[in-house]
Amino acid sequence: MEAELTALAASGATAFVGLMATEAWNQVRGRVARFLARGEDSEDVDAELEESRAELMAARRSGDEDGAADIAAEWRVRLRRALRDNPEAERELRSLLDELAPHQPSAPTVTVNNSTNGGTYYGQVIQGHDISGLTFNGGGAAVPRPEVGGR
Repeated sequence: MEAELTALAASGATAFVGLMATEAWNQVRGRVARFLARGEDSEDVDAELEESRAELMAARRSGDEDGAADIAAEWRVRLRRALRDNPEAERELRSLLDELAPHQPSAPTVTVNNSTNGGTYYGQVIQGHDISGLTFNGGGAAVPRPEVGGR
């Protein structure tokens, strides 16, 4: 059960920090702050979230991936404590993550550029991500492959 709560805390921290870097943050910040405050004054937590957001944006602008990861780790620890200390927090966090799902940024797109120079190729050469449904229609005669050992 502890591993499940740790994974839930990591998922929550990833979602919160991911949203901090989007326009949707202004829409969801109050809800996140109320959850994290756990019945106490959410203004203090809101201020902490805004401080984390400013640090995150500065880290990303400067290319400081470690700094951005530290912010996520800080909120992961905080969420894990909340889950450990309050049995109701698990249900509430799951509900909050479901509520925030439509606001999550889409997965980053990946661009692959290949340049092949020289050499002899005896078939298609493919490099990519998530390749499916390919059909190759080759025409013409097949090029004979040289035998190993020069025979």
